[in-house]
Amino acid sequence: MSLNGKVAVVTGGSRGIGRAICIRLAAMGARVYINYVSRSEAAEETQAIIRRNGGSAEIIGFDVADGAAVQGAVKKIIGENGSIDILVNNAGITRDGLMARMKESDWDAVLDTNLKGAFLCAKAVSREMMKKKWGRIVNISSVSGFAGNPGQVNYSAAKAGLTGLTKAMAREYASRNITVNAIAPGYIETEMTEQLSAEVREQIR
Repeated sequence: MSLNGKVAVVTGGSRGIGRAICIRLAAMGARVYINYVSRSEAAEETQAIIRRNGGSAEIIGFDVADGAAVQGAVKKIIGENGSIDILVNNAGITRDGLMARMKESDWDAVLDTNLKGAFLCAKAVSREMMKKKWGRIVNISSVSGFAGNPGQVNYSAAKAGLTGLTKAMAREYASRNITVNAIAPGYIETEMTEQLSAEVREQIR
């Protein structure tokens, strides 16, 4: 499958699963925009890997939970390329803790990034996709959204919500030739999952 001439945006693309997605999309011919929010050096490293292998990659920093920042980034990318063909909503964080002790701010932070962020990015990008009547949106969910994990009520709720968002969007955009799908990985060794307790990691496996 060739993605030559396609423009892809990957949120949370600087490391972990996001980095692997960026590298693969670039290898298939897409021009990839690597999103990061705080670690530009990691995004630059991903970009360097892609360019060393002959691919096309740019980095773009913005917070997916900030609606104005998302719109500004989409406008910039459209201005440089004329379109966004592929969006991968991969940005995600954890703020683990048992529900009885979880701070409201920890709940809000995870829902804002993992669910609201996907909504904001998909909303902004899909408007451009509708103009071309073609687009591909992939949301990175988790098995935690189906099974739930003790100590991760915020993360599990966000990922369950992301699955529902995906299904509703798929129905809304199908007639516009825009597909929306979700991938729900199990446990994968990444910098983020290293922060989980051994008990939580075993439950995800």
